[in-house]
Parts: sequence; structure tokens; C-alpha cells
Amino acid sequence: MVQSVETTPFSEDDAMQAGSMMAGLPPLLLGTYTPKIDAKGRMALPAKFRSQLGSGMVMARGQERCVYLLPQSEFRRIALQIQRTSMGNKAARDYLRVFLSGAVDQEPDKQGRVLVPQMLRDYANLESDIVVIGVGIRAEIWNKQAWEDYLAEKEQGYSDIADDVLPAVEF
Repeated sequence: MVQSVETTPFSEDDAMQAGSMMAGLPPLLLGTYTPKIDAKGRMALPAKFRSQLGSGMVMARGQERCVYLLPQSEFRRIALQIQRTSMGNKAARDYLRVFLSGAVDQEPDKQGRVLVPQMLRDYANLESDIVVIGVGIRAEIWNKQAWEDYLAEKEQGYSDIADDVLPAVEF
């Protein structure tokens, strides 16, 4: 005997409710893009990132010689979190100085381009060929060759470290 199972379609109300639950969450930036930096130091933001980053964003020195690109609200949240660390903590003071002194507010122009300041281009060795990757709440801008080298080195151990990094996540 075959039993029929009645399914309820996903309604418009369900979709709106799911969307409103997601509304309070930070953006989820994903993917790998290869825009160019022009002679004036501008790069076109990947189209998928434009609405997620909003009109105000911050560029800052990142780890491993990349440039972080964050929505202004996320940058503020991170900066406040670092500042809450005890002022007696020398490592926190040092990190905050380097992080904030290299940060700049940016607003995309009408074509969706942002200026990557010379100091950040020098820091990350950004030339014409770059890679922009989505890393959850932030994007990272990499020198293309540096990203390819980093990825080749890290992909080898990617599956090996999964159990350590994702112990409670089930796929």
C-alpha cells in the first residue's frame, strides 16, 4: 500500500517571514571576482556586493597583506569590540592603532567603483590584477598572484583541518 504524503507549498507569507528574519543579519558576502584596478586606483565593486555593502563602507588593512572591505556598520561593531578590550592590554592597543590608522571610509561612485587608497594598495601590493573574495561579513581584496599562492598552499590542508574548525557543523 502506497501512502500519499501531502505537502504544503512555500507560501508568499512564509517567504516574507523568512526575509524579515534575515533582515537583521549582516550581509553574507560570497564568491571570487577578478576586477581590475585602473590607473586612478579605482576598482569596480562586484555587482553582488554593492547592495550588500551599502553606500558607506570602510577599507582597512587586513591579515596576510590583503585589504578588508566592510559595511560601515560591521566596521563600527568590530572597532568597538576591540576598543572594549582593556586599555592595559598592549596587544589590543597595538592592533587598534594599526587597524584604525589604515582604515578609510569609501562611497562607491555612480558606476559602482571605489578608490583603493595608495597606502592600502602599497600595503597589499595591489596592482592592476586583483582578486576580490567574499568572506562572510567582509570582502577581501588581494594581489592576484598572492591570492593564488595563498589558495594553493591552504587548499592542501583544507579537508584536513575541517574537523578542527567545524567540529559541530554537519554537512
